[in-house]
Amino acid sequence: MSKKRTTPTPTPAEFEILRVLWRRGPSTVRDVHTALEKSREARGVGYTTVLKLMQIMTEKGLVRRDESSRTHVYRAAAEEDRTKRRLVSDLVDRAFEGSSLGLVMHALATRPAAPEEIEQIRALLEEHGQGEEP
Repeated sequence: MSKKRTTPTPTPAEFEILRVLWRRGPSTVRDVHTALEKSREARGVGYTTVLKLMQIMTEKGLVRRDESSRTHVYRAAAEEDRTKRRLVSDLVDRAFEGSSLGLVMHALATRPAAPEEIEQIRALLEEHGQGEEP
């Protein structure tokens, strides 16, 4: 029986690098470092730190490296949506004992949604047949 191989969950620093790769597409370490320098969350991170993280991410299977030219180019190994869904699923299981309601209630209590976001949430609930009035 073969086990299904899953990509490990990225650390917060690895997730920041993945966000850059999803936004920019295939990029060099220098490209990623420059993008991170502009971000509030990762400002001040050194080039060698980014390089080491991306090497580790390659070993973990989070990114793929194209070594066909002198400057290596990296790309995310998994799609953004798939990775985010897996992270949210893990959070729901671990922090909210599998309750989507618990996640939504805490999310809205922590950071209230804008009116446009509330409309999108309502539309999503209606699409799933959950937002109907009795």
